[in-house]
Amino acid sequence: MTLEPGRIFRDAWIAGVKKHFPGEPKASYVTPWEDTPEWERSSAASVCTQVAEFVEVSAGNTSKLTREQKGRFVALCWIAQIYKHIPDPKPAYVADWQELPDWQRETDADIFEAIEAAGASAVR
Repeated sequence: MTLEPGRIFRDAWIAGVKKHFPGEPKASYVTPWEDTPEWERSSAASVCTQVAEFVEVSAGNTSKLTREQKGRFVALCWIAQIYKHIPDPKPAYVADWQELPDWQRETDADIFEAIEAAGASAVR
């Protein structure tokens, strides 16, 4: 079964937030795909595609990357999407890896691994 690329990303994001966020997350963090703003859906699809292509062009050798390396890749791709869609983003929206809270770093790594596990064919 093929899912929308952004949906794979969003489902992994929500699962990661529920698993790693300390306490009760903001409602916007766990908004279902259908209620997610269009710019976020588009961004999720773009990042998902970037990760899938990265996995594919490395012939699956992304499996040798650390969780931190995987998470950093997702975070950097997401920052580029923020700049694409938000002219003057809040600094927290474009924070570098070391500035992100642990829960977000873990969630970004989970996103990479979910896309990696789904395979390139599921993303197209």
